[in-house]
Amino acid sequence: MAWIYLGIAAAFEVTFALSMKYSEGFTRPVPTVVTIIAVIGGITFLTLAMKTLPVSVAYPIWTAVGALGTVALGAALLGESLSLLKVASVAAIAVGVAGLKVSTL
Repeated sequence: MAWIYLGIAAAFEVTFALSMKYSEGFTRPVPTVVTIIAVIGGITFLTLAMKTLPVSVAYPIWTAVGALGTVALGAALLGESLSLLKVASVAAIAVGVAGLKVSTL
């Protein structure tokens, strides 16, 4: 169940990052409220995941999956560029996350 909680926490993390961008400096009410809810949701589910998972695994995976999702959706929704260096960097993050997952088996 901890891995499911961690996945939900990561989805909230991506939502948080994107809604913060859409809030335009917290000047738009709806994206601002979504940002606040996403922060609370992300921390809540991360805390639930860490009841079982070690912090040295859960927190880095949470941040990494959040970063990967934000890069992908930033390109898809916001038209941000995906340079070769950015894609290689995201791939390095993905390899690190896989290594953390394997270390818990």
